[in-house]
Amino acid sequence: MAEKVASAEKVICENRRARFDYAIDDTVEAGLMLTGSEVKALRNHEASLSDSYALPDKGELFLLNAHIGAYTPAATFAHLPTRPRKLLMHKAEIEKWAAKVRERGYTIVPLVMYFKDGRAKVRLGLGKGKNTIDRREGIRERETKRELDRLKRRR
Repeated sequence: MAEKVASAEKVICENRRARFDYAIDDTVEAGLMLTGSEVKALRNHEASLSDSYALPDKGELFLLNAHIGAYTPAATFAHLPTRPRKLLMHKAEIEKWAAKVRERGYTIVPLVMYFKDGRAKVRLGLGKGKNTIDRREGIRERETKRELDRLKRRR
């Protein structure tokens, strides 16, 4: 993540498994359309992005299976924890990503959910699923890099 941060970002949750399961080619920031109790729950860090993904539908993009826990003081106006949430992006960007998902077999995976200037945002990654051979190669590369770092520190 060598992106330049213009303002303070408060990370809510991270999908650490996504970079292990997918080869991420491109990333983009999207806003989230949320209810009040969902925002309060996010401020309490009651969220999880595991097993979540985004799908285009009729020119819009929706985040599916993202779990945002209940905010207990708002129990009478509670939200469904895994309801589909609309993602806010430019229409041209949505169409571009939707075309890649349809034609090339990509998946849109949420990587990080965070607050930026008081607004909830999610960083999406466009990735292809890795098979077991790709995962093993990644693990092997990581281990050799660690070994080289250890040798450099010893010298």
